[in-house]
Amino acid sequence: TGADLYGANLTGADLYGANLTEVDLRWADLHGAHLTDAILRGAILTEADLRWADLTRADLYGANLTKAILTGADLYGANLTGAEICPF
Repeated sequence: TGADLYGANLTGADLYGANLTEVDLRWADLHGAHLTDAILRGAILTEADLRWADLTRADLYGANLTKAILTGADLYGANLTGAEICPF
C-alpha cells in the first residue's frame, strides 16, 4: 500500500489479487500483467502501459488512469467507480 513503483517494469507480472492501494505506478510497464481481482484503489496509473493486461474484477475505485494505454486490456467486471480516465 502506498509504494512507489514509478516506471517499474512489471511486464507479464502475476499480480493476481495483489493489494496495490494508492501505489504510484506512473509510467509503469504492466503490458500483459495478470491483475485479476487486484485492488488498485486510488492507484496512480498515469501513462502506464496496460496493453493486454488482465484486469478482470480488479478494483480501480478512484484510480488515475489518465493517458494509460488500455489497448486489449480485459476490464470485465472491473470497478471503475470514480476512476479518472482521460485519453489525452
